[in-house]
Amino acid sequence: MESRSGTPAPAVTTAVAPPARPSPVRPGWRGAWHGVRPTERLCHVTGAVLVLSGLAHLVVFAVDGGPWDGPVSWRKPVTFGLSFGLTLIAITWVTSYLRVGTRLRSALLVVFAADCVVEVGGITLQAWRRVPSHLNMETGFDTAVSMTLAVGGGVLVVLLTVFAVASFQNRPTGPLGMPLALRSGFAILLVALASGAAMIARGVVLTRTGHQEAAYHSTAPLKPLHGVSLHAVLVLPALAWLLSHTPWSYRTRRRVIQAAVGCYAAAVLGAGVWAALTW
Repeated sequence: MESRSGTPAPAVTTAVAPPARPSPVRPGWRGAWHGVRPTERLCHVTGAVLVLSGLAHLVVFAVDGGPWDGPVSWRKPVTFGLSFGLTLIAITWVTSYLRVGTRLRSALLVVFAADCVVEVGGITLQAWRRVPSHLNMETGFDTAVSMTLAVGGGVLVVLLTVFAVASFQNRPTGPLGMPLALRSGFAILLVALASGAAMIARGVVLTRTGHQEAAYHSTAPLKPLHGVSLHAVLVLPALAWLLSHTPWSYRTRRRVIQAAVGCYAAAVLGAGVWAALTW
């Protein structure tokens, strides 16, 4: 196209805007669940519900009052709800690092979750009935609840022992320090299972020989040992995971994990000595 003077007219160009970059999508809570197996989701949700149950009964205790210690108190649904909920979430997470078949792990986790619900449910039910949950043989119903909790405790011992053995049979996966943290956590967890079984066994013997009140108080010396050793399988692997997100060298992280394992073992040993001296 030429202008009237005969010189070509300048070409008219239309500016084309560059394609807009897609805005980054921030994964919400739905994205956090992506890639998580249905069994793991079930266990995480169940654990969260148990934790909320424990917190809810802490509010009940604040409103209703009453003793914190003793066989009949709101302490039991609080501590058991929190403890079982955290343990279920922890076991679901840490067993993902074990070299266990997918189907076997899923089956064990489902049974473990169901057992946790039964344990917390029975303890919570008896707390609302204002009667002891463990070692209570006063009525047929109380005996049934007490025996169900005892059998459930045996199931927990078997399941967690299977996972503990698996952690030592094959080296766990995960970041630096995770294998040591997992194996140490499961080894200390076996101490918690042994102390729990000892409390139940001693209490049952005293109950069946007519020493009901003594049975309730016989478990006190072992409670610190049981409580401290129970959560090593959560604390130590969590520390290893946190250290994997730091810029520290492999050598430093390994030393921190080793020191943490040593400190935790010392705490368990101290609780064990105290239990032996006071039992």
